Order: sequence, then structure tokens, then C-alpha cells
Amino acid sequence: MKSFRVPLTFVALLLALLASATQARDLLEVKPAAEGFSAERLARIDGYMEQAVKDGVMVGGQGLIARNGNIVYNEAWGDRDGEKNLPMEEDTIHRIYSMSKPITGVALMILYEEGKFLLNEPVAKYLPELANLQVALSTADGGVTAVSDGTQSSSSGEGDTAAVGKTRAPARQPTIRDLMTHTAGFTYGVFGDTEVDKLYRESRILQHPDLTDFVTKLGKIPLQYEPGTRWHYSVSVDVQGALVERLAGMSFGKFLETRLFKPLGMEDTSFVVPKRKLKRLAQLYTQEGTPGEMGTAFRTRVNSSKLVPAPAGVSAGYMEGATFEGGGGGLVSTTSDYLKFCQMMLNGGELNGTRILSPNTVALMSRDHLGEIQMGFARAGVGFGLDFAVVEDAGLAGESGSDGEYNWGGAAGTRFWIDPKENVIGIFMVQSIPHRTTLASHFKTLVYQAMETSRD
Repeated sequence: MKSFRVPLTFVALLLALLASATQARDLLEVKPAAEGFSAERLARIDGYMEQAVKDGVMVGGQGLIARNGNIVYNEAWGDRDGEKNLPMEEDTIHRIYSMSKPITGVALMILYEEGKFLLNEPVAKYLPELANLQVALSTADGGVTAVSDGTQSSSSGEGDTAAVGKTRAPARQPTIRDLMTHTAGFTYGVFGDTEVDKLYRESRILQHPDLTDFVTKLGKIPLQYEPGTRWHYSVSVDVQGALVERLAGMSFGKFLETRLFKPLGMEDTSFVVPKRKLKRLAQLYTQEGTPGEMGTAFRTRVNSSKLVPAPAGVSAGYMEGATFEGGGGGLVSTTSDYLKFCQMMLNGGELNGTRILSPNTVALMSRDHLGEIQMGFARAGVGFGLDFAVVEDAGLAGESGSDGEYNWGGAAGTRFWIDPKENVIGIFMVQSIPHRTTLASHFKTLVYQAMETSRD
């Protein structure tokens, strides 16, 4: 009797396919009661969000809750495109804006674990374009302080006007940890109107063709603040993307795809939406009367609450042909993809047998690094880790949740949180920019009021 031999190449292919299927496996959906949630109370979320759609507060949105690795709630409301009457669906693709930041931070920490850098090393050691940065006297020494919405205020308007155009050397150059905690001294250019903000807008700092050109131009603009002294929301996470490129020797997008998205099965997360997937991309909305130029839009309040489609140019960076891979806000994703990322973090760096980070590194990222430095956005009880906000005291924060939660959100109203104490993940998606509602906060409140068992 002849023995049957299977070619080794076939065996290897079969094993690879099985491994891929395991890595991409979605979390299971279970009845809410199985994980300590009340189905009746979860229904309050639907009522609230459906009313928000009727009232025109949002055109459409999604909410997802997972506990102990199981999905207990996954619903969509309204339309992903109101003008075309296309409903919001579970696989709708969203611009996640600053929810890109934690993903970028994880990518950088993969290289940290490989010994490529140390957190307290100067950024310029690896990005010499940022060597010898100066600091603007008008902002660093002119009495400008960060206020609740990330902009600046000063007893002399926008800093010391007599010092405009003057710079000095900082006490030290920014470190990689400064980048990851928003204390490097950079800004964004769209929230405030300081001398440095204006230079960012004039340079169109986030509209360069690639990350190398971006850091080259950034290196010629003074810092707004002394490194390590203030938390100020900034382009520092885009600098992290450039750092990944330099350390890994490949494009940032390729690194994310090969080291994070593919291993986790995040099939719809990318910088550019392929044409075949465009029908799943949610329409982006804005308040009627909002300036089409985002650098102005974020600093302009409009009276109308009516939502209208945002100018097509706002989404140009997500279309095929776009080349800038912005780690600070350039990704699109789905709720199911982002859940895989969050579950990996909640699991201590591993998902479905694929380890991305060690538990120790996850713990390092999700603990406060600010110390005595006050985080911006007037968030009492909240500190900041490495590309995540960290709830130090939920009572002071004044929002449902737990001490030790880490989270962030995006400019179009998206938000996520990871609650290690309760083993809960919450994800909320909506698409209007600049976002002016409290929908994400209400979603979170409604999630916790439906939790009937707690680990307290």
C-alpha cells in the first residue's frame, strides 16, 4: 500500500491560512446578562441616539461595548450618508482623526521593545532635522497659558507682542517621551492664534507630501513652549510617525500594516480608503456656516446647529493619491477593527495568540507621565500616559468610569476608552467636524448605568 505524501509547500500554506484566520477572528457577541449588563438599560442608548438623529444632532453613529473579551452591545443609528439615504452599518468606515494617536504610540513602542531608542533620549538623535530647535519668546516668556479647549490665553492678548519674532535656546531639546506626552513644546496651529500657531498655518504644516518634508519644515519653526514644562496638544504624534520611519527603515504606513494591522486582523484600518471601499466610508458633516478651511474652522463658532456635508477637500487626504501618513490624525477605521486594537491593549499586549507588546510596556503607556504638569482641556482627575489620557481619579473627573481607565477621542466626535478594572471597552463613532456635541460622554454614561455587576 502506497503512503500518501502531502507536499510541504501545501502544509505550509495551510498553516499560514489557519494562523491568519485565528489572528483575524472577531470577538464573540453574547447576551448582555452574560457579562453583567442589563439589556433593558442598554436599550436607553438606542433611545437617546435615535432621538439625537431625529433632532439633527447627528446624522448617524455607532456604539460598541465589550466586556471580558465578548461584545455585549453593537448598534448603529441613522445614516452614514444622509443625502444618499445610506444607513449606518457595522462595517462603516470612519475617519478616526486623533484616535490614530494611540495606534502610532503602540507602533513606536514596538521599536522601543526592540531596543531602537530610549524614551528620555532627544528626538534629534534620530531626527536631526529637529536639532537645535529654538523657543519663541512671545509664548515661552510672554505669559501665554493653556486653557480648557487647548488654545492659549494671555494677559497681553496673544503673548508678549514686543517679543514677536524673537527666539532663544530652550533649557533642553525635546525628548521622545515629550513627544508621547504632548510636552515637547510643539503646537497644532489650528486651535490658537499665537505667533507660533500662525507660523504653523503659513507653513501648512500637516499638508506636506511626506513625513521627511514635514519634519524638515517643522525644524525651522520655533517651539511654542519650553520642553517638559507644559501639556499642549500638538503635532508631536506626527513626529512619532516620522521617527518610526527612520528607526524601522520603511514607510510608516508599511510598518503599521505589517507589524500591527495585519497581525491583529485590522483589515479596514489605513491612511487611504481604497476605491473598492469608498461606498462604506461615512459622509463627513459640519455645522452650516463653518469655514471650509480647517485652520479657521476650529477657531470659529457658528450659530447654526444644522449639519451639512463637509467640503470634499476636508477628506482629500484619505483618498487614493494622498501621500502624507499622519500618525496624529490620518487613519480611517471601523468599530470592529478598533475593538481589536483596544482588546489587544486590555489583554496586556496580546490578541488571539499574537503578541504586539509586553504587559509591562502596556502598563508603562497607560500610567500617568505628567506628574505635577496639568493636562489641558480642563480635565481634573485626568493625567496623560504615552499617547493615552489616563483617569487618575474618576471622582474628580466627574464622569462615569473607573480609576485607571485610559482613553482618547477624535476631532469628528469619535471616542474610545479601556477600563481595566471592569474589563470593559467602549467605542463610539460619529462624523461631524469640528465636533460640538457631548454625544460621546452621554454614550459612556449610558454604558455604565447599564452595568449591573461591578468588580468593586
